[in-house]
Amino acid sequence: MAVYTEVNEAELAGFLADYDLGQVLALKGIAEGVENSNFILHVESGYFILTLYEKRVDERDLPFFLGLMEHLADHGLTCPQPVRNRHGRALGRLAGRPAAVVTFLEGMWDNRPSVRRCAAVGEALGKLHQAGASFAGSRANALGIEAWPVLFEEARARAGEIQPDLAEEIEKELAFLAGKWPRDLPRGVIHADLFPDNVLFVGDELSGLIDFYFACTDELAYDAAICVNAWCFEPDGSFNIGKGLAFFGAYESVRKLDADEIEALPVLVRGAALRFALTRLVDWLNVPSDALVHPKNPLEYFGKLRFHQQINNARELGLLR
Repeated sequence: MAVYTEVNEAELAGFLADYDLGQVLALKGIAEGVENSNFILHVESGYFILTLYEKRVDERDLPFFLGLMEHLADHGLTCPQPVRNRHGRALGRLAGRPAAVVTFLEGMWDNRPSVRRCAAVGEALGKLHQAGASFAGSRANALGIEAWPVLFEEARARAGEIQPDLAEEIEKELAFLAGKWPRDLPRGVIHADLFPDNVLFVGDELSGLIDFYFACTDELAYDAAICVNAWCFEPDGSFNIGKGLAFFGAYESVRKLDADEIEALPVLVRGAALRFALTRLVDWLNVPSDALVHPKNPLEYFGKLRFHQQINNARELGLLR
């Protein structure tokens, strides 16, 4: 989450005139993340999240995202719910951007998650994949493997500003993944961005999943690979096998990975690491100077990629089957 577009009082009042939320008491920007403009909206009826959709979000995809959140909630997952206006619409326009109001979830995210919390997110991801199987919508992954060379070209000329020889390293990894990427694994709805800042806890109890604006149809095991990168490394860059064991054990208590998925995991974690390294690299080099946003250091994910380049099988990630 972030703020790229500011909202003035008159614009906000005009937008909310179609809602039965009561008087606005406060609007506060949320600085975390790098994609959309997000605000905590405090009105007479309570707290909500107001999102203005920016950058990589295609307006045509918004009904998929919002419909998915409603579907998952109907199947027992706790996630934000779109608030519909008096005309039954969940989408409007504000400050020249598509905009929506969604419900506010209680809880806090954890940038140093425990083994227990890694297990909780593994179980939640398994339930998400199960629930998503009955969702009628479909959306291609706009940031799947086909997009990675395009992202690289956006940053190639300046990659050396981040680290010498980084462009050559990326080029080599793209060639490896193009030749090894699995194409016939089980597919379905994936979150595609289930990082710690998109998972809320009250105590050690998972209280909600948020930010579904990268959700798409892709390999389910790739979603697990994204989580391995996001949840199972320590701040010093070391891999915590205990967290991997907890994550995969809990995931498989809900949905078993098949033999092909297990075999593909060493490649999938490399691809997941490169995908986030590339988007972070582009954002690091191009974030607007006046944006209320904190771009994330891409070197963290290049470090994770180098770890994955040394592993040979899923057991080294914590999947002991």
